[in-house]
Amino acid sequence: MFNVVLFEPEQPGNVGNIIRLCANSGVQLHIIKPIPFAMDDKKLRRAGLDYHEYVNIQWYDSYDDFKNKNPQARVFSLTTKGSDPYHKTQFEANDFFLFGPESRGLPDAVRNDTYGRIRIPMTPYARSINLANTVSICLYEALRQHDFPGLTQESPDFSPVKTPLSKRLSLALRMVFKGN
Repeated sequence: MFNVVLFEPEQPGNVGNIIRLCANSGVQLHIIKPIPFAMDDKKLRRAGLDYHEYVNIQWYDSYDDFKNKNPQARVFSLTTKGSDPYHKTQFEANDFFLFGPESRGLPDAVRNDTYGRIRIPMTPYARSINLANTVSICLYEALRQHDFPGLTQESPDFSPVKTPLSKRLSLALRMVFKGN
């Protein structure tokens, strides 16, 4: 399983989208505090739809707390100051992808403390890509490299929005134990 790490995220809508992404891709989400909004923020809940219940967020009080609790982690910082293109980087199972706050990116000390610094190619005049989009691009490249482990290639025959929680959980458990 891969790991998405948000360092001091600022926008509740982005965090909601990333929660939804992590729930649908079977990825662990880690959040490094502080965050300037409550986890029951209306924008966060709207963007995450009803997927919050499928993600167990790991919380950290600081970057040092994150490093102490994950000492063996192979952490890649995604940054406009990265030297390696994300699509040419070979990812390993359990890699961590670290993303900085929307308005300022990762601090130099944090960015330079990681295993690798990768970037998404952009036009020369671009400053950055939206945080949730960046997470999606990087995460799905890592999942693709590993043939989408634990994810089904077929569409389930239910709509999460219209299907009761008990039925969704039952289907999810069947998928997990079947290895789809």
